[in-house]
Amino acid sequence: MTTSEAIPAETALDDIRAMLLELLDEYGLEDGTEITRDTAFHEDLGLESIDLVALGSRLAERYGEHVNLAAFLAEMELDDVIGLRIGSLVDFVVHSTGRFRNRES
Repeated sequence: MTTSEAIPAETALDDIRAMLLELLDEYGLEDGTEITRDTAFHEDLGLESIDLVALGSRLAERYGEHVNLAAFLAEMELDDVIGLRIGSLVDFVVHSTGRFRNRES
């Protein structure tokens, strides 16, 4: 895989940030929180596992079913899911989109 075949990390970060801001706004929680690669889903944003399900649906809509957040989380220990940071999700999206595009070639 080469980086040019995958979605750029900055694009993935921007997309995920927009999705998270929509989620937070739906709950009335959007308070101008800055979302960076170091932002933690639970600790910084107060999101729970059900919110990750909603995010997973949005990711699949945006990138296709090959970006399977549930499968990604299933490979993690519970403490890792609780401490999940945006950067890990960005890396997963970049990797998944690159792997999928390589299969299409």
